[in-house]
Amino acid sequence: MIQYPVPLLGFSAYSGTGKTHLLQKLLPILKNKGLTIAVIKHAHHSFEVDQPGKDSYQLRSAGADQVLVASRKRIAMIREMREEAGEPALEEVLHCLDPAQLDLVLVEGYKRAAFPKIELHRRALGKPLLHPHDRHIIAVAADTPLETSLPQLDINQPEKIAQFIFWFIDQHRSSEHAEPYHPHCSQLR
Repeated sequence: MIQYPVPLLGFSAYSGTGKTHLLQKLLPILKNKGLTIAVIKHAHHSFEVDQPGKDSYQLRSAGADQVLVASRKRIAMIREMREEAGEPALEEVLHCLDPAQLDLVLVEGYKRAAFPKIELHRRALGKPLLHPHDRHIIAVAADTPLETSLPQLDINQPEKIAQFIFWFIDQHRSSEHAEPYHPHCSQLR
């Protein structure tokens, strides 16, 4: 199990389930409660965050392996990965964050990594459930009731999922006295 100084919680699902959409709904709810949050998104393909014509892009194109752009409002690091390095492990990516500045790290993807996750499931996609094969899944957010002993959340009610996340944070803070999550009746379908 990956150890990290602040709560680390993933969202695990097949493509098209709505991981990014759910995170977009959850982030304002969590931020309104005063949390400082990092999000790690795993991409299985190449991507470009820099813009052609910008100084940082030109410096990278000229051969810089790492470019850090800093201003009063933000800092961005662009690091080229060696082809032979393969996909970066979650543990490696976590080293890029500053846990002293965070209350929570949410992870989209990295479904094979060993850390706590919420499985997202939509029946219409016809995909199998992940939690029977991943002991690190601690809850399931779905659009229909499922047969599982794990806590079930409604994928279409981000406020209820946020309540579960706050419970998870509390458990992380007092891990030696962890209690199982029992949603109130109003949280069940």
